[in-house]
Amino acid sequence: MKNVKILHFPLLFLFVHPCFAHADFAPYFYDNGPYIYNGNLALFSLSEDTAVGTTIYCLNGTDPEGQEVRYGVSFDPGSKEYFRVDPKSGNITLVEQLDREKQDSIDVLVSITDGRSKVVERVTVFVMDANDEKPEFQNMPALIDVLETTESGSSIYKVEAVDKDTGSGGSVTYFLQNPQSTLFAMDRNSGVLRIKYGEMLDYEKTKTHFVTVIAKDSGGNFNGKEQFMSSSATLTINVIDAQDTPPSFIGTPYFGYVYEISVPGSEIFTVLAKDGDGGNPNPIRYSFEEGDDGVFSINKTSGCITLLILPIYLKREIFNIKVKATEVSPEGRLVDYGVTTVVIRVVDLNNNPPTFYGENGPQNMFELTMNEHPPEGEILRGLKITVNDSDQGANAKFNLRLIGPGRMLRVVPQTVLNEAQVTILVEDSAAMDYEKHHFLTYKLLAAEIDTPERFSATADIVIHLLDTNDNAPKFSSEYYIARIPENSPGGSNVVSVTATDPDSGPWGDVKYSIYGSGADLFLIQPISGIVYTQPWASLDAEVRSKYNFYVKAEDAEGKYSLAEVFVTVLDLNDHPPAFNDNFVEKTMVIGAPVKIEAVDEDAEVPNNVIEYAIMRAEPDNNIFDINTDTGEIMLKSYIKSMAIIQNITQHRECTWSLVVQARDRGQPSFSTTAVIKIDITEATQLSGGPLGSFFMQNRNKPLQILGMLAGVISLMVIVTVIISTATFMRNKKSNRILPNRRVRRRPPTQQPWNLRNPFKVPETPGEKFRVDEEEPEVIVENVNYNNNVTDFVVRQWPPPPSAPSLPPPPPTYIPGQRQWAVPTVSATVAPKPRKKPNMNRQDTVNLALVSELKMRFEQKRMLKH
Repeated sequence: MKNVKILHFPLLFLFVHPCFAHADFAPYFYDNGPYIYNGNLALFSLSEDTAVGTTIYCLNGTDPEGQEVRYGVSFDPGSKEYFRVDPKSGNITLVEQLDREKQDSIDVLVSITDGRSKVVERVTVFVMDANDEKPEFQNMPALIDVLETTESGSSIYKVEAVDKDTGSGGSVTYFLQNPQSTLFAMDRNSGVLRIKYGEMLDYEKTKTHFVTVIAKDSGGNFNGKEQFMSSSATLTINVIDAQDTPPSFIGTPYFGYVYEISVPGSEIFTVLAKDGDGGNPNPIRYSFEEGDDGVFSINKTSGCITLLILPIYLKREIFNIKVKATEVSPEGRLVDYGVTTVVIRVVDLNNNPPTFYGENGPQNMFELTMNEHPPEGEILRGLKITVNDSDQGANAKFNLRLIGPGRMLRVVPQTVLNEAQVTILVEDSAAMDYEKHHFLTYKLLAAEIDTPERFSATADIVIHLLDTNDNAPKFSSEYYIARIPENSPGGSNVVSVTATDPDSGPWGDVKYSIYGSGADLFLIQPISGIVYTQPWASLDAEVRSKYNFYVKAEDAEGKYSLAEVFVTVLDLNDHPPAFNDNFVEKTMVIGAPVKIEAVDEDAEVPNNVIEYAIMRAEPDNNIFDINTDTGEIMLKSYIKSMAIIQNITQHRECTWSLVVQARDRGQPSFSTTAVIKIDITEATQLSGGPLGSFFMQNRNKPLQILGMLAGVISLMVIVTVIISTATFMRNKKSNRILPNRRVRRRPPTQQPWNLRNPFKVPETPGEKFRVDEEEPEVIVENVNYNNNVTDFVVRQWPPPPSAPSLPPPPPTYIPGQRQWAVPTVSATVAPKPRKKPNMNRQDTVNLALVSELKMRFEQKRMLKH
């Protein structure tokens, strides 16, 4: 919109002070012309989409005398105040939302004053348009009627919409929402709705069309951006029917039936036709075109077809009759028509159900006696059954089915037309078990297939089964585990096994027997299955604690099954601990323990677990301790020398007598005592120097001694290799410089090794710890016979090689005796050899079998839980 200049009339007020006659000039605004945002607000325009709170203008003026000026804005009484001004700065702020469509100009009174004179001017602010209005339909939504015979391309409606905006924002164009899926087209400029070229309305297909029209403006500025606005409305088009469609039959195809009991005049079928023009239908008249053979008639108005003669006179079973439906115009003329075919079938009446027959006529109960488990596929020839249906055609077609327990039997044939001989076959022989069913009851069902009545008949088939010996006895468990205390008297019951045979009569009687490599000490009662020990049997857990053997359950014809029995002999505390000797002499070096040992021949803990205790010591009872588990006897920890012993005991003797008790942990508990004579002495420096001291200090640690010897030997080997390598390299280098020079080296003479045997009995206490370097052959006598070492010969040590030096070989091992690693000075009580049963290969196999079966038993028990 163009800016229009508004005439303004400044009002000048002159005030003259009575005391002073000076002239006072009024302030005034600067007139800066259009498109300027400061001055007196003249020729100013503002867009309606300006946000409230925006500073839109700045009033600007001056006072000729240079006085400070104040600004103000005001409006006519009753007008909305759109602006507010800051008196000092003159900034004008928009305080109300603008709407050009409601008010396109605003009259404002702007003022300027210097405190004495005030100038007021009236200006007009023009509101500029923004695209903020949608097009509004003037004649939508609407409902119109259109004849279905209207030609394609014809105009059927004109849509009108108005947009209150100006410029491009007020220019409206029209569109259809889904132009591809409709029969109509829209002129985008005029809003005229037409039927598309090549399309026609059809009342019979669609009676009503719903067309959505969109009115859209050409866009305009709003809030600084290009914006398009649109509206939509729906036009409902009702299609008016015209007489252009022939009649159509409802519910085709048509089938009718003539039954054997039908009489002339019986209704066979009724056809129904309607005018295709449903909006204004014409009445229908029915007639035959062909195929009725003069034996049927049809009602002209109702379409009911009736029989004219008796069924026995009909010459065909199927009639294909063409029926014609013709429209009758209001003037009574026959116009358009339609034709359909009615199929009429002459059928037999289904008035006879299936019937079962035996050898003597109709029968509904059949019985048979046979052995259990007949061969699969065998025919039950004792059953002679015939089934018949007296009707004809489809009325005489029916199915046969056996209803009963499982799928033991099968009937043949399964589908019958009129009549058949019924055959029963064995399908599942295993299920025909006398032990499960003494007799079987089935129902033989004959049911019609394709008839509305679904007639059916049943016959009972009862089969009595005879028992045969088809089952072997079966144990209640695959294996039995039993426990019996040792020393139980002969004839003691061990375990009871149970086996059952479901067969009847003598076939169900079970007899038990026992066999196997472990069954020598056991018997079984043939009838009750109780396993007991032989009258002369004596069970000893220390000799043998595990037995396994087989039990057999057998019926009268020799059918049998096996189970395995595992017997564990429970250990009793029936052996006291035993020392090898009740009087033992020991030599104790201060700081080193001596050990005694007792053996309990019981087989299991705690019966064979021994505890040791010192019962009495003379001449003093307070200097010794004993390890209750190992039997090691040692001095109190604070005793380090003979002097301490003599100060404590006030005795000079070096020999003590101890009464040591060995007690087992069984119930009841047994004990044994032995007298130990201990000679206490102090360790002295060995003549062998530090090496002898090391051997003496570590005499109870054979692995440490062997490790030290291996380390020394390895070090000697390494030194020898280094020296040999250096010598070789030097000789090689010398040979290169002086090839004719040869050097021969004489090997040094080495003395043979002689190490005193530590097992030799010393003559004096001081000689116990000395090592001599001679004695080519030493006869060693076992002073401590508890060590179970007999006299043996230590061979003379061979002369050591030049390098590396090796330790002397160990003493000769004597089979059957204990092999010693590193002997100690203090003696020990060797355990008494435990009697072990002689086990052959069969016993070893049985033990492995027992272990495997025990493992399976535990796995099964875990699965059950």
